[in-house]
This record gives sequence, structure tokens and C-alpha cells, in this order.
Amino acid sequence: MRLHPTKTKAVIVDVQDRLFPHIEGHEALANRLEILIRGLGALEVPITVTEQYRKGLGPTVGVVERALADGGVETSALEKMSFSCCDDETIAERINSGRPHTVILAGIETHICLLQTAMDLLDDGTIPVVPADATGSRRAADREIALKRIRQFGGVVTTVESLLFELCRYAGTERFRAISALVK
Repeated sequence: MRLHPTKTKAVIVDVQDRLFPHIEGHEALANRLEILIRGLGALEVPITVTEQYRKGLGPTVGVVERALADGGVETSALEKMSFSCCDDETIAERINSGRPHTVILAGIETHICLLQTAMDLLDDGTIPVVPADATGSRRAADREIALKRIRQFGGVVTTVESLLFELCRYAGTERFRAISALVK
């Protein structure tokens, strides 16, 4: 199964102000999320952003907001109270519209919201693609075990750079130049 930009959507899950500083390796994660979002924007992959209980965890972090705006991606975060994005009717409708073959999942926390969303996508016949370097949890063990579970049940675990070049498909194009500039 190869990724194709017209059959793929992305969800940036719960990268919020009050939790993000407590995520292991959050500075490196911020960098990878920025590259991912800008790359997906260049590839015109639709992006949905979620926030878990905004009153308690705060708004989406600035680096994600700036990457979306700079990449020309017009989206506002959808608030949810469920852990799985698929358990929220509005978010599930946005993800499922057009029946994508694959859904890229990035953000936090890997072992809670990303894992449950991935499992629900798999149950619905959609393949979750998780760039491991664009996910995080407060503890490394939780993140690693969640990534193993996603892979074990049929999800794809990859990296930001691999995913972007797979979606790009061809060298020598404007999209290729944009992706190359991002990953340097």
C-alpha cells in the first residue's frame, strides 16, 4: 500500500499549550510537526486539527498554528471530549468525507488519543499512517508500546521525511523542491 496525496487526509491531534511542555522530547517534536504540516500543505493534503478539552489543556501550540498559516492551510481546531477522534461526530465526518484510503495521525499523546483513533480507523477500513517522529507521550515507554500496537494491528508507522517523499512521488517538481527545502 503506497500513499497517494489525493487519497490521504491528516489529523494533527491535541498539540496543546498546557500538555505539550510535559511531552518527552517536545522541542524535537515541535520541529517534526512543523515540517510535516508545511509539507502536507505543499502537497495539498487536507489537514484537520483537534484539541482535547480546550478549557483544561489550552489552545493549539503556536508552532502548529504558524505552520498551518504559513503553509496556506485554512483550518481551525475542532474541540473534542472523546479520546478517539472517531468518537466525535464532527471530527469523524471531516475525516471520513470523501472516504480517504489513508489518514496520517500526528500529535499527542500517542498512547491515548492517537492509538484509539488509529484503532477506530482500522475498524472502519481506513489505514492509519503514523509518522513516529511526529508523535509524543509524556513517557517514552507509553509511546513505543502504542506504536507497536498500531503496527501490530495493521497501521503504518513511518517517519515524517519518508512519508512526505512518498506522497510527493516525483523529483524535479515544485512540490519536490518544497519538500526538499523543508527536510534539509
